[in-house]
Amino acid sequence: MPNATAELALNTTEMLLPWITGVRNVSLADPGGAAFVHLPDAVTKVVLRMSADGHHDVLAVGPRVRASYHEGKAHLSCLELRLAPGTALPLLGVPAAELVGRAVPLDRLPGGTARRLARKLRRLEPEEVVPYLAEALPETLPAAADHGRTALVRAGADALSLRADRAPAQVRDVARELSVSERQLRNLFAEGVGVSPKHYARIDRVRTVVTRAATASWSELAVATGYYDQSHMTSDFRSLMGVPPRSYVTGRLPSTTPCRAAAGG
Repeated sequence: MPNATAELALNTTEMLLPWITGVRNVSLADPGGAAFVHLPDAVTKVVLRMSADGHHDVLAVGPRVRASYHEGKAHLSCLELRLAPGTALPLLGVPAAELVGRAVPLDRLPGGTARRLARKLRRLEPEEVVPYLAEALPETLPAAADHGRTALVRAGADALSLRADRAPAQVRDVARELSVSERQLRNLFAEGVGVSPKHYARIDRVRTVVTRAATASWSELAVATGYYDQSHMTSDFRSLMGVPPRSYVTGRLPSTTPCRAAAGG
């Protein structure tokens, strides 16, 4: 299985959880070697990207609906802030749907908060970012958020995600549970997540297959991740990853392209 990056999950303080669900240090494990993969990811991120010469960029990286494969040409490391569902609009000034498949300099986004954040983060070292955000975000953002819409998006995302004790719910059942129509749920997800509820659930399942592929048989994985059967799992995996599960695990990957965006998976 590809081992694209070295990743270190960092502690996220309780004060940041309404806005940031996770913080990771990500670096290319072998910059001059094999390809690395960006997994599909239904999350918008703020990424502090650091090159070998010490230059810092701050990017807003939107959801990825399919995997992409890249060649590592130079040392690159990133601090990745994974935004909670519903956070993109109040924090970045744009709906998450406008960022799908894009990596945009944070200071080019329309939100005043985004521009101020870009100026500050560009001057910080990675270890300074979380303490700064824990102090700055709670004072800056609460008034900008529509808490009712945010709560609906987060409840929908949770219901559509795999958990150890349950399979993901169906979109129609989630809409009914939240007392909204399926169309309203799609609109909420477009603004707060960037992809449709159905595609969000597909990405979550495929990422789970990637994570568990080394520890379970394909048939067991299909059952555990809520697929009708192994054939449906393989078809969905191929659609989002570009190769069937067995090819991915054994390293038979699609052709790579040069890396121009932030690392992460």
